[in-house]
Amino acid sequence: GPLAPKSQNCAAEPSPLVQNCAAEPSPLDQKCAAEPGPASRFEVLVRMLDDGKIVSPGMFLPAIEKHGLATELDRWVLDHTLSYLAGLPDSVRANAERISINLSGHSLGSRKFRDYAIARVREGGVAASMVCFEITETAAVVHLDHAMEFIHALKDLGVSFALDDFGSGVSSFGYLRSLPVDCLKVDGQFVRHIDASALDRGIVTAINQIAHVMGMETVAEFVENEQTVVELRNIGVDYLQGYHLGRPCPLDDYLRRSTPAGTVR
Repeated sequence: GPLAPKSQNCAAEPSPLVQNCAAEPSPLDQKCAAEPGPASRFEVLVRMLDDGKIVSPGMFLPAIEKHGLATELDRWVLDHTLSYLAGLPDSVRANAERISINLSGHSLGSRKFRDYAIARVREGGVAASMVCFEITETAAVVHLDHAMEFIHALKDLGVSFALDDFGSGVSSFGYLRSLPVDCLKVDGQFVRHIDASALDRGIVTAINQIAHVMGMETVAEFVENEQTVVELRNIGVDYLQGYHLGRPCPLDDYLRRSTPAGTVR
């Protein structure tokens, strides 16, 4: 069934810390959109419900990690996202060009999860090109060999990869040569104050230029005001993401509504 209903559990036999999760999309809007239209790329975000109240990831993900349930949660998100998309009418599914799903370091380093992901994408009922896995720079570096195997195996099916929070690690540019990702997501700490900080503008400009030289797309996170949009447009960042463009909402509402979730004005 769809991800949007808040009563849905994460697994048929959920662990206590992986219950009552729901997914919401955060839109990625193309900076050069001349006319308003649906944001066809988005990131699936996980929320937890506690007595009907939404609990933010910062409150429950540390517990998920601590108790070794990160891979179980990743499996749930992947399975339910693909099942939901496969069940949509073609006209609704056409609103989703690419769906980004976050993977934990535990999953990235797990051959068992890799095999599961390969099988699930193959049988998913949607084009593999619709799926993008987001991995963090830190997780990729810590699990470099496994990350390489994972990325190559899924890219062979048509899945794309984004390196999340880029710039927050200590060896960012050095490891870029080794990681065959398709997209860099610039860490929000460099984006949030880009309208007032020449240093942040320089950092984002450098990341954007290097990514483009390597044939990668770029996404700027934490876009929270119009001036930031202007700065990022001038730099040439490919996609923008943040509350100024659209806030997370239930996935079913997002894909089925006729009005744009957020466009760059």
